[in-house]
Amino acid sequence: MKRSILLLILVPAIAACNKEPAPAIKLEQSALTLVAGSAATDGGNTYSGEIRARHETQPGFRVGGKIIERLVDAGARVRTGQALMRLDAGDAGLQLGAAEAQYRLTEADAKRYRELRSKGFVSQSALDAKEAALKAAAAQAGLARNQSAYTTLRADRAGVVAAILAEAGQVVSAGQPVLRLAQDGEREVAIAIPETQLANLKVGAAAEITLLAAGENAAPLAGHLRELSPAADPASRTYAARVTLTQANPDVALGMTARVRFTTEKKSDGLLIPLTAIFQQGEQAAVWVVAADRSVSLRPVQVTAYRDDGAVIASGLVAGERIVGAGVHKLSAGEKIRIVDSGSAK
Repeated sequence: MKRSILLLILVPAIAACNKEPAPAIKLEQSALTLVAGSAATDGGNTYSGEIRARHETQPGFRVGGKIIERLVDAGARVRTGQALMRLDAGDAGLQLGAAEAQYRLTEADAKRYRELRSKGFVSQSALDAKEAALKAAAAQAGLARNQSAYTTLRADRAGVVAAILAEAGQVVSAGQPVLRLAQDGEREVAIAIPETQLANLKVGAAAEITLLAAGENAAPLAGHLRELSPAADPASRTYAARVTLTQANPDVALGMTARVRFTTEKKSDGLLIPLTAIFQQGEQAAVWVVAADRSVSLRPVQVTAYRDDGAVIASGLVAGERIVGAGVHKLSAGEKIRIVDSGSAK
C-alpha cells in the first residue's frame, strides 16, 4: 500500500520535470524620443524679458489726503487730461474759502486807502503797505485755488494704466505714486545681461525679438540695444538693458514675454540635442538612433560643445533622424522600444 502511494506521488513529479520551461515574454519599454534638427547658435545667448513702454511714469497727488474715488482700472487706456483719482476736497475747500475771504477784505481795505490818499488823509507809505497786503492776499488765494484743483489727479500724457498702486480709502502723502502709467509710443523689451556677456554687447547692437505668444515659427521682430546699465543689480549681479523695437507693431502688448537674441551671434555648424540624449562610453560620446522598425542602435557622435541648453553635435548625426532623448542607459543594441514623442505613446 505504501509503495503504491509513493509511486502515485513520484510519477507526476517526474512528468513535470520533463516539461520545457515557458519562454519569458520580453516587454518593450517606452522611451522618450525626438527628431534631431535644431541648429545650434554660437553661445546660445537668448535673453527672456518683458515688453515695456519706453516712457513710464508714476503719477502722484501734489497734495496729501484721503483717496475717495478711483476712476480707472489697470489696463485702461487714458487720454491727456483725463481724471484718474480724486482726494477728499473738504479741507482744501475750506482753505480756499478762507483765502478768498481774506483777499476780498484786503481788497476793500486797499480801495478805502486809495480814496483817503487821494484826499491827503493818509501817507503814501500807509497806502503802499495796503497794496502789498493785497498782493499777498491775492497770491494766497491763488495758491489755495491751485491746492484745491490738485485734489483731482489727471493724466499728463496719453497711455495705458500699467498698475494701480493705491486704492480708495487710502491716505496718501504728497508725491506718493498711486499708479503706473505706460505712455503711448515706443515699446521695448526689458532684459538682464549676465556679467559674462557684458563685454560682447554695445549700445546699438542689432537684435531679433520673438514674442512667446506668437509661437516658435513666427518671424522675429527687428530691434536694437538702446540702453545698457553701467552698474550691476546688487542682488542678481546682472545688468539691466532695454532693447527697442525698430518698427511699431499692434500685436505687441505691454507685459508680453519676449525672447531677445543679438544678431552678432552667428550660426554654428552642428545640431543641438539635449544633454540627456548623450550616452558616454569612456571618452567617446554616442546617441541611440531609432530605426524605422523601432529598434535602436548606438552611433558615435562628435560633440563640439557642452552648454546649459544642450550639446552641439558636429558629426555623426543627420537632421531629421529620430534619437532617444532620455533613459539612454537602460537600452541595449537591437532592442525595440515604444516611441514616446511629446508625451504621447506611438
